[in-house]
Amino acid sequence: MSAASLAAAGDPGRRLLARLRPGRGGWMTAGLTVVLVAVALGASALLLMLTGASPRASLSAIWTGSLANTTGWTTTLLNVAPLLLVAVGACICSSAGTFNIGQEGQVLIGGLAGAWVGLRLALPGPMLVVVVLIAAAVGGGAWAALSALMLRFRGVNVPVSTLLMTFLAIQLVTFAVSTPWGLQESAQGSSGIADAQSNPLPANAQLASFGQYPSLQPNAGLFIALVSAVGVALVLSRSRWGFRVRMVGLNPLTAKHAGVRVGALGGFTLALSGAFAGLAGGLLLATPVSTNRLQAGLSDNVGWDGLLVALVARNRPLAAIPVSFVFAVLRAGGDFLSATGVPSYLVDIVKALLVLAFVAPPVLVDLFRGRRGTTPQEAPAASVVPIERKAAV
Repeated sequence: MSAASLAAAGDPGRRLLARLRPGRGGWMTAGLTVVLVAVALGASALLLMLTGASPRASLSAIWTGSLANTTGWTTTLLNVAPLLLVAVGACICSSAGTFNIGQEGQVLIGGLAGAWVGLRLALPGPMLVVVVLIAAAVGGGAWAALSALMLRFRGVNVPVSTLLMTFLAIQLVTFAVSTPWGLQESAQGSSGIADAQSNPLPANAQLASFGQYPSLQPNAGLFIALVSAVGVALVLSRSRWGFRVRMVGLNPLTAKHAGVRVGALGGFTLALSGAFAGLAGGLLLATPVSTNRLQAGLSDNVGWDGLLVALVARNRPLAAIPVSFVFAVLRAGGDFLSATGVPSYLVDIVKALLVLAFVAPPVLVDLFRGRRGTTPQEAPAASVVPIERKAAV
């Protein structure tokens, strides 16, 4: 049965299967992806052997640290939430044609805003953790909005400004946790020594986990991230606002003629992307994935990895869910692998190779089909179209 006949049937399940059937280019992309992933894994194994490590032992260490037991699963799921939130925000602004690459700094600013509220306000019960997460999202969104304002009033390139703002965020957080009147921790003991970090958040400013050790302990942050991914996917695909965002991303000029305020919408999506990154910083602060203290290294490359998740997922929030799980496995297992003596940068190299393996196939397939499409037989057909339209007018 053909895809057209399946789509014509009344069964919604058959219509869904018809939509999921890949075309010729889809099969080419899938096959090339499998080949490149195999090449990436082979190159990773070769690098491990060159450094004196055993690929099998390294794979076993990653498995042990991430999926071998309930402790590993708990650590992996804790890493999924911030990665997914950053990726969801990146999907929003990329759909509008705006490229935010400053999530690492926005995560830090979100953590700074959340820590300031959590340590300065005395609110009862779970109200405090709600305010901490809101403040983190607002802080990250405001930090990204500065880049939108720089584009609007000074014409500063968004990728450049968001990237440079990351280094400013690192210095700002470092100053905050190193200043006694800022967020530096209280002096310890009679020596009066205080480290460059904040005091831990109060218990009611931390998100609850379910289950008890040694059982699986999923954290509430994971559910926040999953709901955010599903909600954003529905808004982008089913709402009028999502249609405008995708229109701006596909053709800003057409969107402008249709009455869409392209500049305002692009700036808002950039701020919204920063808000999700800031919320990820709030989760890093309020969940057991960290020490519940604000530190200059709080983000720990979550912003960069979340951006890679969105890139591999091709800016689809639902696809970012399994991709973020894979990256979380690499993060959790990579920490365990580093403890065995294998250099931690090898895990980053593996992630980079996998990203290239997933991102390159569509580009290569489009390039191949584009070259094949520029044949002398197809050139006259392309030139007839404007003539027919002009005659119809």
